[in-house]
Amino acid sequence: MSLNEIIRTDDWTKEKHVPVIEILEKSEETATIKVTVGKEIPHPNTTEHHIKYVDLYFLPEGEQFAYHIGRQEFGTHGESTKGPNTSDVYTGPIAYFVLTSSPS
Repeated sequence: MSLNEIIRTDDWTKEKHVPVIEILEKSEETATIKVTVGKEIPHPNTTEHHIKYVDLYFLPEGEQFAYHIGRQEFGTHGESTKGPNTSDVYTGPIAYFVLTSSPS
């Protein structure tokens, strides 16, 4: 199965699982990118139902293959040694990446 077969598009204003990708800063060669899951509709963040990670890919114009820019993992979701949903420590599903690419 190819990545194109599993990636879906949806209206992010109605769907809490769709990542929102924003370019925060951009120069000729560098971009700061923010990825948020649940920007308009907050995603539940419980031990049983949470976002574990996001991956960011980049397909430069004119190239055939995408680059895996990185993965950000979100490791705490209310769990503790006392059991699920017993902690007030949570990781929000927001990630930042800095990409450097020389123009062709």
